[in-house]
Amino acid sequence: MTTMGKGAAARRWLRPAMMAFAVACIAAGPAVAQSDKMAPIAIPAQPDAITLNTAPLPDAKAQESWHSQYGSVFARNVTTATLTPFLPDPAKATGAAVIVAPGGGFRTLSMQNEGWDVARALAAQGVAAFVLKYRLNQTPSDMAEFAKPAGPAATPSPRATPEERMAGIAPMIADSRAAFALVRSRAAEWKIDPDRVGMVGFSAGAMLTLATELAGQDAKPAFLGLIYGPLAAVKVPAGAPPLFVALAADDPLFANAGYGLIESWTAAKRPVEFHLYEQGGHGFGMYQKATTSTGWFGDFSRWLAMHGYLKPKAA
Repeated sequence: MTTMGKGAAARRWLRPAMMAFAVACIAAGPAVAQSDKMAPIAIPAQPDAITLNTAPLPDAKAQESWHSQYGSVFARNVTTATLTPFLPDPAKATGAAVIVAPGGGFRTLSMQNEGWDVARALAAQGVAAFVLKYRLNQTPSDMAEFAKPAGPAATPSPRATPEERMAGIAPMIADSRAAFALVRSRAAEWKIDPDRVGMVGFSAGAMLTLATELAGQDAKPAFLGLIYGPLAAVKVPAGAPPLFVALAADDPLFANAGYGLIESWTAAKRPVEFHLYEQGGHGFGMYQKATTSTGWFGDFSRWLAMHGYLKPKAA
């Protein structure tokens, strides 16, 4: 089911909605005792990053920059997409792989808390992980300008249709598809089973993860992990993969709009697991907190094990 380019009405909804969503994401923060002050930093060395074969973002004027905030590091104004491998010890490798999509409202990417730290934890369990630094919507180059409120802090409707959400993220979906193509093209080199490549995403990255499946083209994730993303109902593609969802009940963005996505997957008789934690807010990622949301990664790991991804595939 290809849903990109659904017309002017969707695009009119998406522009203000995505801006409000990004503002709300920044305002929500990770709900931990970390400084919310944004401090510019040098672009970190990324020697293992592989440039994807998607075109640089058209008409981009602001250059990529990075900053620290909430005890993590964030990329901004990404115009060229990359994929960074985190490969397991060959003695522990299971042959499974996960593409990791950090969040940030499509304006930033939480590269450490929702990217590198997740990938390292997966690799430690024998699963090859690949952090996707996808192209982003442009923001002011000047940090002070970027930090100013971009408009009303109202969030977009959590009940917005997937078509509406997908209409404005075609470049990001293209980056995700390119990531799957790259991993599968080098599967033999990286000792990966091309049929066991899944995806996990956080917030906006969760939107991208779901959109990658709903776009119905060539990515075909083996499994999906959506961590504090929207839960609007969808038309589930035939043969949709197993779905893992984690959300905090006090998430300020997506906790009070029903569970249509879960109901959709269940109605389609596709495997789905849903964890609703009492507390955790938005953006908890790999932060260690005094809430049960911190256990999401252990729950996700047990779910991967249940589906056979934490051991080599039986001959």
